[in-house]
Amino acid sequence: MRLVAFACAIVCFQAGCAIGPSYKRPEVALPDSYRGNLQTDDAMTLADLPWWKVFEDPVLVDLISEALNKNLNLEIAVARTEQAYRQSRAVRSEFYPQVSFDGSAGRSRSPVVPQPGTSLTYTNYAGALNVAWEVDIWGRIRRASESARAQLLASEDFQRGILLSVVAEGGDYIAIEDASGNALLDLDTSLAVAKEAVSAFDDTLELFTRKYEGGIASKLQVSRAAASRAQATALVPAIEIQIAALENQLSVLLGRLPGKIPRGERLNDQPLPQLPAGLPSALLERRPDIRRAEQDVIASNAEVGVAMGNFLPRVGLVSFWGGASEDLEGLASGSTSLWNLAGELSGPLFRGGLLYSQYKTRQALWEESRSEYELTALNAFAEVSSLIVENRLRKSQRAALETEVKQLRESVRLSLIRYDQGLANYFEVLEAQQQLYPAEINLSEVRLEEQLSMVKLYRALGGGWSLGLDWRVSENPGSEKPGSTP
Repeated sequence: MRLVAFACAIVCFQAGCAIGPSYKRPEVALPDSYRGNLQTDDAMTLADLPWWKVFEDPVLVDLISEALNKNLNLEIAVARTEQAYRQSRAVRSEFYPQVSFDGSAGRSRSPVVPQPGTSLTYTNYAGALNVAWEVDIWGRIRRASESARAQLLASEDFQRGILLSVVAEGGDYIAIEDASGNALLDLDTSLAVAKEAVSAFDDTLELFTRKYEGGIASKLQVSRAAASRAQATALVPAIEIQIAALENQLSVLLGRLPGKIPRGERLNDQPLPQLPAGLPSALLERRPDIRRAEQDVIASNAEVGVAMGNFLPRVGLVSFWGGASEDLEGLASGSTSLWNLAGELSGPLFRGGLLYSQYKTRQALWEESRSEYELTALNAFAEVSSLIVENRLRKSQRAALETEVKQLRESVRLSLIRYDQGLANYFEVLEAQQQLYPAEINLSEVRLEEQLSMVKLYRALGGGWSLGLDWRVSENPGSEKPGSTP
């Protein structure tokens, strides 16, 4: 009965409140709406869409699927999650009794003191089973387990962040950019414009040459036309160099050796959904970096409790059962068994300020993690708001540039007609062409930025946040049913 009562008391202690501060989410001031977002009462968000609903190009979906299956950064994140999981299991093991065994067998010879010249030889066998259990009266182990679990969840959110980055970056040969801000489909468009320019300058050079040979144009006109054609021709290999470099960069993202990357729809034909961005308050639950930062706060909060528990005595139970004999038969029969059951109490008296310093360190780490969480949330709100404004204004910018390109094309057409009829000089033709092709490239870049702003907004909102870490992609994009990781 005493043993039962003691066990019940232990269970009550284990289920009691743990020492240290209980976690409370840091307060972050939430805006009523994102800056530039008119849909303030709409809880739906672009982030609710799975990535294969955002990127409808089948080639693009295949590239994303390959990247998610083979990307090495994602593999590293998965391995880190596994490490955190095993560490959390290791910490939880302290809740349970620790059982060990040891045994020995030996033969010894020693002199017999009363009888010089004689000795005694004997054999000894021993075996023991040891059990030790720390009773978590103050909740120190519970706080350590809470910290380990938070670190596990933080690593899972880190993995989600990597997954989302792979989707947003691999998801857009649109979104893979080099140091100059170019992207693969943008470079494809620029290459097409450059080749179109070469072809147009070929026609101009042919026209000037024909008139020169007919005696109605000067050699200067032919030379200027040839120089413009050479300038446009030199741009083609420069763009092709950038394309090769970006294709190699995408190959690394896909976990494959450098090589060609297949193309799907042209940049201008890429379908992307429109807003809404959803409610700002939901961003705290969706963004992997915010969720990870909060888990860091939870872990550091629990570590404060662990540090406080180190000031208090530790209570435990130890037991021993075993035996020793001169032969194995006697050891196995239990006739020489030994046992012991005892309670232990140990605690610090003087550590030269070590425990207090550790406690204050944990407090400072908690303050740091709390500030990091608040800063991460504020940066997230700012990023989403900036992208909403950018997305709206990029549309206006693109419309203006489309008008510019349309008018410049008409200008080139009219200047060629006027020159052919002798109503304009060759400078008018060359000037019109030299204005048109940079404007077309500029339009392509703005179209890219418009597309990228939506891709970046999807990432900034924590797109695909509800899919979990375990998902599968079927052969028919759009019919996938993602799973979830427990």
